[in-house]
Amino acid sequence: MRSAVIVFPGSNCDRDMAVALKAVTGRAPAMVWHRDSDLPDGLDLVAVPGGFSYGDYLRSGAMAARSPVMRAVVDAAARGVPVLGVCNGFQILTEAGLLPGALMRNAGIRFVCRDVALKVENSQSAFTGRYETGEEIVFPVAHHDGNFQADRETLDRLEGEGRVAFRYAGACNGSARDIAGLLNAAGNVLGMMPHPERAVEEAHGRTDGRRLFEGLLETVA
Repeated sequence: MRSAVIVFPGSNCDRDMAVALKAVTGRAPAMVWHRDSDLPDGLDLVAVPGGFSYGDYLRSGAMAARSPVMRAVVDAAARGVPVLGVCNGFQILTEAGLLPGALMRNAGIRFVCRDVALKVENSQSAFTGRYETGEEIVFPVAHHDGNFQADRETLDRLEGEGRVAFRYAGACNGSARDIAGLLNAAGNVLGMMPHPERAVEEAHGRTDGRRLFEGLLETVA
């Protein structure tokens, strides 16, 4: 599987993502700087990692979404290339218009850093095919602005179209309807606040995240 990880000023999970991708696929991803205007040819996955792009000035992800490389990411998504945005990457995908809604400051105005239980809501996407619908898994979270919000009509549409991929199994950050991960209409873009790349190896303490990357690998094999 050929993959690329986008790197912004302030990304701090880009290496985590790269290590996870190599561990599962056996192939190191291309590391693409945000000022590049093109992506490598023949990609099977574009990953937008977590961190604090541009120090989260203005709004989390707002400046990164306007980096030159994001035009190429939007074009790749339109062609059907899988795009995974984790934590700050989820924020960037919403700011770039690839996913609806917005990520707001956590309820309680506190940074949340701990393991959280998630419920798998959709196991039919390229990202979730190795999970079972209704299964409970555990991923780490580490965010200050992970409170997903959208208007009621949008939330109803997302639910009705099966675009909620993961839901928090308990209170986490105040997200509307406990949404933790969201798919686009075509199913090839996933944004999520929890970190699957930090739950890939036994040394991480759990490996629930490994199946997300294994599922992607199966779709391109």
